[in-house]
Amino acid sequence: MTKITKKLPEDYNKLHMVKKSAQKCIEVEIQVQVENTKKLLAFLKKNGKFLGEKHQMDKYFTPAHRDFTKVRPINEWLRLRDSSGKFSINYKNWHREKEGRSHYCDEYESTIENLEQLENIFKAINTKSLVIVDKLRKIWLYEDFEVAIDSVKGLGDFIEIEYKGTNTKKKPSEITAQMITFLKDLGCGKILRNYVGYPFRLLFPDEVKLEEY
Repeated sequence: MTKITKKLPEDYNKLHMVKKSAQKCIEVEIQVQVENTKKLLAFLKKNGKFLGEKHQMDKYFTPAHRDFTKVRPINEWLRLRDSSGKFSINYKNWHREKEGRSHYCDEYESTIENLEQLENIFKAINTKSLVIVDKLRKIWLYEDFEVAIDSVKGLGDFIEIEYKGTNTKKKPSEITAQMITFLKDLGCGKILRNYVGYPFRLLFPDEVKLEEY
Protein backbone atom coordinates (compact mmCIF):
# COMPACT_ATOMS: atom_id res chain seq x y z
CA MET A 1 0.00 0.00 0.00
CA THR A 2 1.35 3.40 -0.94
CA LYS A 3 1.38 5.90 1.91
CA ILE A 4 0.11 9.30 0.85
CA THR A 5 1.48 12.23 2.79
CA LYS A 6 -0.40 15.49 2.62
CA LYS A 7 1.91 18.40 2.11
CA LEU A 8 1.27 21.21 4.56
CA PRO A 9 1.31 24.86 3.49
CA GLU A 10 4.66 26.55 4.01
CA ASP A 11 3.16 28.93 6.53
CA TYR A 12 1.33 26.22 8.51
CA ASN A 13 3.80 26.19 11.42
CA LYS A 14 3.82 29.96 11.54
CA LEU A 15 0.03 30.13 11.65
CA HIS A 16 -0.09 27.38 14.27
CA MET A 17 2.38 29.28 16.47
CA VAL A 18 0.41 32.51 16.16
CA LYS A 19 -2.79 30.74 17.18
CA LYS A 20 -1.06 29.12 20.14
CA SER A 21 0.58 32.36 21.27
CA ALA A 22 -2.77 34.14 21.16
CA GLN A 23 -4.33 31.74 23.66
CA LYS A 24 -4.88 32.77 27.25
CA CYS A 25 -2.14 31.57 29.61
CA ILE A 26 -2.81 30.77 33.26
CA GLU A 27 -0.12 31.17 35.90
CA VAL A 28 -0.44 29.45 39.29
CA GLU A 29 2.10 30.53 41.90
CA ILE A 30 2.79 31.57 45.46
CA GLN A 31 5.15 34.19 46.87
CA VAL A 32 6.34 33.67 50.44
CA GLN A 33 9.00 34.39 53.00
CA VAL A 34 10.24 31.48 55.11
CA GLU A 35 12.03 31.29 58.43
CA ASN A 36 14.74 28.93 57.17
CA THR A 37 15.80 28.84 53.49
CA LYS A 38 18.85 26.63 54.11
CA LYS A 39 16.88 23.37 54.07
CA LEU A 40 15.10 24.35 50.86
CA LEU A 41 18.37 25.33 49.22
CA ALA A 42 20.05 22.09 50.26
CA PHE A 43 17.10 20.07 48.94
CA LEU A 44 17.08 21.87 45.60
CA LYS A 45 20.82 21.47 45.12
CA LYS A 46 20.46 17.72 45.68
CA ASN A 47 17.15 16.99 43.96
CA GLY A 48 16.35 19.88 41.62
CA LYS A 49 17.67 21.06 38.28
CA PHE A 50 19.41 24.42 38.49
CA LEU A 51 18.18 26.69 35.68
CA GLY A 52 20.39 29.65 36.37
CA GLU A 53 20.85 32.96 38.15
CA LYS A 54 19.52 36.21 36.71
CA HIS A 55 19.57 39.88 37.60
CA GLN A 56 16.08 41.16 36.82
CA MET A 57 14.99 44.78 36.58
CA ASP A 58 11.21 44.94 36.43
CA LYS A 59 9.57 48.25 35.53
CA TYR A 60 5.83 48.47 36.17
CA PHE A 61 3.45 50.78 34.32
CA THR A 62 -0.21 51.77 34.22
CA PRO A 63 -2.37 53.47 31.58
CA ALA A 64 -3.05 57.02 32.73
CA HIS A 65 -6.72 56.78 31.73
CA ARG A 66 -7.23 53.58 33.77
CA ASP A 67 -4.90 53.63 36.75
CA PHE A 68 -4.40 50.06 37.97
CA THR A 69 -3.43 51.30 41.44
CA LYS A 70 -6.74 53.07 42.12
CA VAL A 71 -8.54 49.84 42.99
CA ARG A 72 -8.07 47.42 45.90
CA PRO A 73 -6.92 44.80 45.67
CA ILE A 74 -4.77 45.61 42.64
CA ASN A 75 -5.37 42.86 40.13
CA GLU A 76 -3.65 44.14 36.99
CA TRP A 77 0.06 44.63 36.43
CA LEU A 78 1.92 45.68 33.26
CA ARG A 79 5.65 44.99 33.32
CA LEU A 80 8.77 45.50 31.22
CA ARG A 81 11.63 43.21 32.25
CA ASP A 82 15.37 43.27 31.67
CA SER A 83 16.53 39.79 32.70
CA SER A 84 20.32 39.80 32.37
CA GLY A 85 20.04 41.47 28.96
CA LYS A 86 16.95 39.63 27.70
CA PHE A 87 13.84 41.79 27.42
CA SER A 88 10.13 40.98 27.76
CA ILE A 89 6.71 42.56 28.23
CA ASN A 90 4.16 40.98 30.56
CA TYR A 91 0.55 41.62 31.60
CA LYS A 92 -1.17 39.84 34.49
CA ASN A 93 -4.74 39.95 35.76
CA TRP A 94 -5.21 38.16 39.09
CA HIS A 95 -8.41 36.31 40.03
CA ARG A 96 -9.39 36.63 43.67
CA GLU A 97 -11.62 34.97 46.21
CA LYS A 98 -14.01 37.01 48.35
CA GLU A 99 -11.40 37.33 51.09
CA GLY A 100 -8.86 38.77 48.62
CA ARG A 101 -6.74 35.63 48.27
CA SER A 102 -5.39 34.83 44.82
CA HIS A 103 -4.07 31.54 43.46
CA TYR A 104 -3.79 32.20 39.74
CA CYS A 105 -3.82 34.90 37.09
CA ASP A 106 -4.35 35.35 33.37
CA GLU A 107 -0.92 36.06 31.92
CA TYR A 108 0.27 37.30 28.54
CA GLU A 109 3.99 37.62 27.81
CA SER A 110 6.27 38.18 24.84
CA THR A 111 9.94 38.80 24.24
CA ILE A 112 10.93 42.19 22.83
CA GLU A 113 14.05 43.44 21.07
CA ASN A 114 14.35 47.05 22.18
CA LEU A 115 13.35 47.89 25.73
CA GLU A 116 14.14 51.60 25.44
CA GLN A 117 11.96 52.06 22.38
CA LEU A 118 9.02 50.34 24.03
CA GLU A 119 9.38 52.66 27.01
CA ASN A 120 9.30 55.58 24.56
CA ILE A 121 6.08 54.19 23.07
CA PHE A 122 4.58 53.95 26.56
CA LYS A 123 5.42 57.60 27.20
CA ALA A 124 3.92 58.62 23.87
CA ILE A 125 0.60 56.93 24.68
CA ASN A 126 0.54 58.29 28.25
CA THR A 127 1.35 55.06 30.07
CA LYS A 128 2.87 56.05 33.39
CA SER A 129 5.79 54.46 35.24
CA LEU A 130 4.91 53.15 38.72
CA VAL A 131 7.86 51.41 40.35
CA ILE A 132 11.02 49.40 39.66
CA VAL A 133 11.62 46.00 41.25
CA ASP A 134 15.34 45.15 41.31
CA LYS A 135 16.09 41.55 42.21
CA LEU A 136 18.58 38.72 41.94
CA ARG A 137 16.81 35.45 41.09
CA LYS A 138 18.12 31.88 41.37
CA ILE A 139 15.88 29.28 39.72
CA TRP A 140 15.47 25.52 40.10
CA LEU A 141 13.05 23.03 38.59
CA TYR A 142 11.75 20.25 40.84
CA GLU A 143 9.08 17.96 39.39
CA ASP A 144 6.13 20.26 38.51
CA PHE A 145 7.46 23.24 40.46
CA GLU A 146 9.74 26.03 39.31
CA VAL A 147 11.27 27.38 42.50
CA ALA A 148 12.87 30.82 42.55
CA ILE A 149 14.82 32.28 45.44
CA ASP A 150 14.72 36.07 45.10
CA SER A 151 16.77 38.75 46.78
CA VAL A 152 14.73 41.92 46.25
CA LYS A 153 16.26 45.36 46.81
CA GLY A 154 14.43 47.15 49.59
CA LEU A 155 12.32 44.12 50.57
CA GLY A 156 14.57 41.17 51.41
CA ASP A 157 14.57 37.49 50.46
CA PHE A 158 11.56 35.63 49.09
CA ILE A 159 10.57 32.33 47.53
CA GLU A 160 8.33 32.09 44.48
CA ILE A 161 6.97 28.73 43.36
CA GLU A 162 5.24 28.47 39.99
CA TYR A 163 3.35 25.44 38.71
CA LYS A 164 4.82 24.01 35.50
CA GLY A 165 2.74 20.83 35.34
CA THR A 166 0.17 19.88 32.72
CA ASN A 167 -2.69 18.65 34.93
CA THR A 168 -5.53 21.04 34.12
CA LYS A 169 -8.03 19.20 36.31
CA LYS A 170 -6.49 20.42 39.56
CA LYS A 171 -7.90 23.57 41.09
CA PRO A 172 -5.33 26.39 41.47
CA SER A 173 -6.07 26.52 45.22
CA GLU A 174 -5.19 22.81 45.50
CA ILE A 175 -1.89 23.38 43.70
CA THR A 176 -0.89 26.33 45.88
CA ALA A 177 -1.78 24.30 48.99
CA GLN A 178 0.62 21.60 47.75
CA MET A 179 3.32 24.26 47.39
CA ILE A 180 2.87 25.31 51.01
CA THR A 181 2.94 21.66 52.12
CA PHE A 182 6.14 21.15 50.12
CA LEU A 183 7.85 23.94 52.07
CA LYS A 184 6.49 22.81 55.43
CA ASP A 185 7.60 19.19 54.86
CA LEU A 186 11.13 20.43 54.20
CA GLY A 187 11.21 22.09 57.61
CA CYS A 188 11.40 25.69 56.42
CA GLY A 189 9.74 26.88 59.63
CA LYS A 190 7.28 29.77 59.69
CA ILE A 191 5.90 30.68 56.27
CA LEU A 192 4.52 34.16 55.52
CA ARG A 193 2.49 34.38 52.33
CA ASN A 194 1.43 37.57 50.62
CA TYR A 195 -1.13 37.94 47.83
CA VAL A 196 0.01 41.30 46.46
CA GLY A 197 3.51 40.88 44.96
CA TYR A 198 6.71 42.90 44.95
CA PRO A 199 5.50 46.08 43.20
CA PHE A 200 2.60 46.50 45.63
CA ARG A 201 4.89 45.96 48.62
CA LEU A 202 7.21 48.71 47.39
CA LEU A 203 4.39 51.12 46.53
CA PHE A 204 2.11 50.53 49.52
CA PRO A 205 4.09 48.85 52.33
CA ASP A 206 1.58 49.89 55.01
CA GLU A 207 -1.24 48.03 53.25
CA VAL A 208 0.47 44.64 53.05
CA LYS A 209 -1.25 41.79 54.90
CA LEU A 210 0.48 38.47 55.48
CA GLU A 211 -0.94 35.00 56.01
CA GLU A 212 1.07 32.74 58.31
CA TYR A 213 1.43 28.96 57.97
